[in-house]
Amino acid sequence: MRRILVTGAWGQIGSELVPLLQARFGPERVVASDVREASAPAGTVFERVDCREIADLERAVIRHEVGTIYHLAALLSAVAKRDPSAARDLNMGGLHHVLEVARAQRCAVFFPSSIGAFGPSTPPRGTPQETIQRPTTIYGITKVSGELLCDYYHTRFDLDTRGLRLPGLISYAAPPGGGTTDYAVEMLSHALQHGHYTCYLRPDTCLDMMYMPDALRAMVELMAADAATLVHRNAYNLAAMHFTPAELAEAIRAHLPEFRVDYRVDPDRQSIADSWPDWMDDRAAREEWGWRPEYQLADTVRDMLERLEARLRSA
Repeated sequence: MRRILVTGAWGQIGSELVPLLQARFGPERVVASDVREASAPAGTVFERVDCREIADLERAVIRHEVGTIYHLAALLSAVAKRDPSAARDLNMGGLHHVLEVARAQRCAVFFPSSIGAFGPSTPPRGTPQETIQRPTTIYGITKVSGELLCDYYHTRFDLDTRGLRLPGLISYAAPPGGGTTDYAVEMLSHALQHGHYTCYLRPDTCLDMMYMPDALRAMVELMAADAATLVHRNAYNLAAMHFTPAELAEAIRAHLPEFRVDYRVDPDRQSIADSWPDWMDDRAAREEWGWRPEYQLADTVRDMLERLEARLRSA
């Protein structure tokens, strides 16, 4: 079995995907890579890779006999808005390098797209699998470009490319990475530590969200799916739950009744959120490779609070 390379391994998704892949396939079969040379956990194979440098990718893929690449290295929405040139270079240039190396070495590629690939002219409720995509953020533009580039490499070079349009992700394992939906993780953490949170989005801002265990499972299940069943392949809508900051706060108060939230809207992040769907229609993922979420809002809040509280006690 050829090895698995994870780019952006120290980010919010990668820091949880790497252990999952290690548990499933064996630590020696998974190569964690990142531009940051942080201390790798014991037993983790690490290779420093800057995806903006194609030579870095090529060296890592050949040296470790990689057969599958989970390409997670990217700048998220709020960070990308502050530095659009850096977002273009990493999000688009990095993916192009990954696809070129994968084409030469015949690797399968997973690429995470996002609800950010949609825009204000997209139907916001029950967003179809195939619909108009006119994002108004540099992050969204890079994601639409990535979807199309992966489609191109599949149809032109028969490269096995697969991807998901991820909603906002909720995770206790890694700090938020600059995404517009990070308020959810911040709110849960502040509820435990301070009993109060100031939210940067309006209380009625509805967005698709997902607990990280569901997202990780979806990635692995998609890459394991029979290629013959995949029609859309590179940009499956993925959904689990959708809620507003006010609804999340109410779910938290079921466990912490004294929790308080006020709102100080950040115009930049609010404008990004307003351009995204309230919720996506994920029937294609359900029908083509059997996607089913396991966590809804109440389950997510309960598990997150338990795990965050355990982390605080052990700190």
